Amino acid sequence: EEAPVCDFVEKLNPYERLGVEKKADDKQIKKAYRKLSLQYHPDKNKGKEKDCAQKHFIAISKAYEILSDADKRKRYDLFGDLGEEDQDG
Repeated sequence: EEAPVCDFVEKLNPYERLGVEKKADDKQIKKAYRKLSLQYHPDKNKGKEKDCAQKHFIAISKAYEILSDADKRKRYDLFGDLGEEDQDG
């Protein structure tokens, strides 16, 4: 059995995950996040698509968490991926 096509989403940077440019403003980021979160919400996807949708949903949520927070976004832009789990300190 081959790996699901959706595994690539975890390798994308936050901008790619949301489909926005680096210069996108807060409004554009929020709009992209809302659209994608509705599209990939686990409750809206059934069967085989549900696992993929859940991976996308988690990935876009993490991306939004970084890009919607000015400090996290600035750190990401300066240093790249700091490990999404440990960005508090």
